[in-house]
Amino acid sequence: MDKGNIVFLNLAIIIATAKVFGMLARKLKAPQVVGEIIAGLLIGPSVFGLVKSSDFLSTMAEIGVVLLMFSAGLETNLRKLASSGFVATLIACFGVAVPMAGGTVLYAVYYGIGIHDPQFANAILIGCIMTATSVGITVESLKEMGYLNGKVGTTILSAAIIDDVIGIVVLTFVLGLRDKSITPGQTVLHTFLFFIWVVVFGYIVYRAFRWYDARHPHTRRIPIAGLALCLFMAFSAEEFFGIADITGAFAAGIILCNVRDSKYIAEKMDINSYMLFGPVFFASIGIKTDISPSDIVPLLGFSVCFVIVAMSTKIIGCGFIARVSRFSWSDSLKIGCGMMTRGEVALIIAQKGLATGMIEAKYFTSVILLILVSSVITPITLKLLYSKFPEAPEPSPVGEEGEWR
Repeated sequence: MDKGNIVFLNLAIIIATAKVFGMLARKLKAPQVVGEIIAGLLIGPSVFGLVKSSDFLSTMAEIGVVLLMFSAGLETNLRKLASSGFVATLIACFGVAVPMAGGTVLYAVYYGIGIHDPQFANAILIGCIMTATSVGITVESLKEMGYLNGKVGTTILSAAIIDDVIGIVVLTFVLGLRDKSITPGQTVLHTFLFFIWVVVFGYIVYRAFRWYDARHPHTRRIPIAGLALCLFMAFSAEEFFGIADITGAFAAGIILCNVRDSKYIAEKMDINSYMLFGPVFFASIGIKTDISPSDIVPLLGFSVCFVIVAMSTKIIGCGFIARVSRFSWSDSLKIGCGMMTRGEVALIIAQKGLATGMIEAKYFTSVILLILVSSVITPITLKLLYSKFPEAPEPSPVGEEGEWR
C-alpha cells in the first residue's frame, strides 16, 4: 500500500476511534482525554495493532501538544493571576514542591537510584509530572454545588493558575538537565534569558497585536498571526535557548491573553485541536504505550504507588499551607482535595519526557491511571466534605459564567 494512503488510513482510524471513546468517557463522567488514550491503546501494538507509531504521527502529536499549550496560555487570566494574592501563591508553590519531592523520592526508592546516579534526572521528571493540576472537574463540582465563587473555590482557582505557570517553569529547568554537557547553572541562565526575551519581545508583539486588533477586530487574520507567533515561539525557545518548545508556545499564549480578541484566537485554535491535532496527540500516547507481559506486575505496583503519592502530596502541600494561612481544617482539606486532579498538562510533561528519552512509554500507564482515579475521587470527596462542612454559597457574578474551564 502506498505510504500516503497508509497515512490517511491511520488518521481516519485514530480520529474515529478517539472521538467514539472520548464520548464514551464523557458519558461515564471521566475526562475525554482518557477515552482518547484508551482508543490509542486499543488500536496500537498493545492490543489490535491497527496503527503503528511513525515519524509522521509523532510530528502531528508534537504540533498537537504545542497548540494545547498555546491555548492554555491564551486562557490564562493575567489580571486574576496578579490579584490572586500571597496565600494562593504560597498554596501553589507548595502544591508544586511537595508533589515534586514525593514523586522524585518514590521513583528513586522504588528503583534504587541514588542522587548521583545518571538516572536521577528521570526521577525528578516523574516528580515534575505530579506537579500539574487540572481543576476542570473541581470547577464543575463546585459550580454544581453553588460554591465556585466562595472563598475556598476562589482560592483553588487562583492557586491552580499559578500552579500551571510554576509547573511550566519547573519543567523547563528539568528538561535542561537532559543535556549532561550543560551545568544546572547554565540551565538557570538559559531559562532566565528566555523569560527576559519573552518580556521584551512579547511586549512589542502585544502592542502590535493590540494596534491591529483595534483597527481590524474579529478578522481571521488575527488567529492566523497568533498561530504563526505560537509556532515561532516554540521554534525559537528550543533552537536559541535550549528551552522546551511547549514553553515557547505557552509564552506565546500568555503574550496574547490580554488582547481583545484572545477568546476569538482560542476558539480558532480549539477547532484545529478538537478536530485533528488533539485526538492524534492523545491517541498517540496510547499507541506508543507498548507494555511487555514481564512489565505488568512491577509497573502495576509502581502505578498504584504513583497515584497514592501524587494525590496525597497535593492534599498535604496545599492543605498544610492553607491551614497555616488561617483557613479552617475543613476548608484546608477542601483546598487540598480540590487541587489533586490531574489532566492534559501531566500528559504533556510525560510526553516531553518520552521525547527526550528521560522516561519510557510504559509510564504513561501510571499517568493515565492518576488522571482517571483523581477525576473520579475528587468530586466525590468534595461533595462529602461540603455536605459535612458546608460553606455559605455565593451567587456567580454576572458575566463571569464560563470564564473558567
